[in-house]
Amino acid sequence: MIEKPLIDIELAIEARWVVPVTPQRQTLEYTAVIIDQGRILDVLPIELARQHYRAKQVVSLDEHVLIPGLINLHTHAAMTLMRGLADDLPLMPWLQEHIWPAEKQWLSSQFVRDGSLLACAEMLGGGVTCFNDMYFYPQATAEACIQAGMRAHLGLVVIEFASVYANDADDYLQKGLDARDSLRNNPLLSFSLAPHAPYTIENSTFEKVMTYSEQLGLGIHTHLHETKAEIELGISQYATRPLRRLLDLGLLGPDFIAAHGVHLLPEEMEMLAAHGCHIVHCPTSNLKLASGIAPVPALLNKGVNVGLGTDGAASNNRLDMFAEMRLAALLAKGTSVDAAVLPAAQALEMATINAAKALGLDDKIGSIEIGKFADISAVRIADLETSPCFDPLSHLIYACGREHVSHVWVAGELRYEKSHHQNGVYANIEPAELKEISAKWQSKLTQYK
Repeated sequence: MIEKPLIDIELAIEARWVVPVTPQRQTLEYTAVIIDQGRILDVLPIELARQHYRAKQVVSLDEHVLIPGLINLHTHAAMTLMRGLADDLPLMPWLQEHIWPAEKQWLSSQFVRDGSLLACAEMLGGGVTCFNDMYFYPQATAEACIQAGMRAHLGLVVIEFASVYANDADDYLQKGLDARDSLRNNPLLSFSLAPHAPYTIENSTFEKVMTYSEQLGLGIHTHLHETKAEIELGISQYATRPLRRLLDLGLLGPDFIAAHGVHLLPEEMEMLAAHGCHIVHCPTSNLKLASGIAPVPALLNKGVNVGLGTDGAASNNRLDMFAEMRLAALLAKGTSVDAAVLPAAQALEMATINAAKALGLDDKIGSIEIGKFADISAVRIADLETSPCFDPLSHLIYACGREHVSHVWVAGELRYEKSHHQNGVYANIEPAELKEISAKWQSKLTQYK
């Protein structure tokens, strides 16, 4: 019998456990993920992998679980510079008296680039490989992502009022589309149109957004039904609830992502499901701003695809997807009085494959499957606070935190590594640069706290 020659590949990651997410609720033991040219070539038992493949590099993780890179489905990355700026305030006073005045004075391309780099570092260190952003100067956010080697879905923000970035809604649209045209060939970047919210966007602007969405194949990402006050304002202005208004304008569809969805009537949830829309649950931000608790169990029961997001660090104050997964699971159980609701596997799906589906990227990322990009995070389950471990999938949600993330790969490239009890090391970000950024902007923004 002639033995087949070994297949040469770039990277083999051998792990104690692999949670691929797809197929659902599966945990593989003593499994290797085979990676070549940035993509997953095979997923198979370690012994079989050694018989079939010869890797230039083998990473052995015998105390770890591999998961798909987490996806933060709603954030404003640059607002990391405003972390803790004005805490313990409701949404509108927080925005109108602190955040918007600070932005009016200090918003710039440099502000966005610096804040986004700080956010990229925080997210990579917490196992996040992709985020869905909504902010000004998307080109500056892109620069930070490219430096960090991180994947981003950039929302091209649209709003009616002027800023230093743009003069009016048409100017926002044009600047956003110009940024997209200049960046569209970067494999780490994808794009959507991001009208801020129904209370800041007029019907004529929504109609333009819809036209560009259809012509260019771009999704739509907006805030929706975050607070009761927002809904009351919508009714007073347009004589209808915001979601109904968007339906009448033709915006709802499988490319529509609504952040928050805290206050939804049963018929509105059915409306979202019927049109294949996506909701981003931001549990920490919604609690901190006293906006309420999104009806996630009901949304899931009606077949709405729900992902998870942190919102910006100014209203959270962390870009910590492990915290969001745990809180989402616990809130669902507490509000439904059913301990079986939103189990650990489903919480992980919300932070991975559900988010990828919302972004239209589920053929590329969101699970550890053959043919997808090797966006993978490793979580060490061997410390005192994570011992003993009866079920690694359950542990990921209820026992582990972002501090247990040890390795993060994006398209097969190692972007973050943390040895046990050591500080994490980034491939392309220097901690000294992050400290300098933080100190510089803190001194400028202090007056708005």
